[in-house]
Amino acid sequence: MKFLPMIVAVLTGALQPALAIAQLPSAAIPTHIPTRSGEVILPNAYDRQAYEEYGYAAVRRAGDLVFISGVVVGHRPDEGIDVAAFKEQVRRSFRRLDAYLKAAELGFDDVVMINSFHVWQGPNFAGTREDQFKAFEAVKEGFMHGPKPAWTAVGTTSLLPDGGIVEIQMIAHSPRAR
Repeated sequence: MKFLPMIVAVLTGALQPALAIAQLPSAAIPTHIPTRSGEVILPNAYDRQAYEEYGYAAVRRAGDLVFISGVVVGHRPDEGIDVAAFKEQVRRSFRRLDAYLKAAELGFDDVVMINSFHVWQGPNFAGTREDQFKAFEAVKEGFMHGPKPAWTAVGTTSLLPDGGIVEIQMIAHSPRAR
């Protein structure tokens, strides 16, 4: 499992940009890789590195659908574990999701499905399940102003990164003729 720390760093966005970029040959960012049914979209150097080393596509278009792999809302050692700190962590993750959508020439109004996986009880969040869900929903509403997507929220005991509190996966609709 020597690659586990890299995957955790990619999921939480914890890699240092200079390190990730220095290890990659030059290429256009975002990178678009054609497939039979659409394309793989790698919005930044972190995602390109993860794709090349571990076969992990951050964004994948298939026909009229765009699939966004899970983005982890994570606690960092220098942050608190209260509701206010959690909200900032969720904002950071939604900004990353926004960048992923923009790389696919989409926005939050195009999102048709959200799957969120929540660690309700863990060392990285001090509030209750209700506190976490309300805080998450409040931040989500700050980014998603248009039509509401379908949404499934699932409780779990842990996520891949040790500091993970929530993982957010999205599916967006993107008609080919725009």
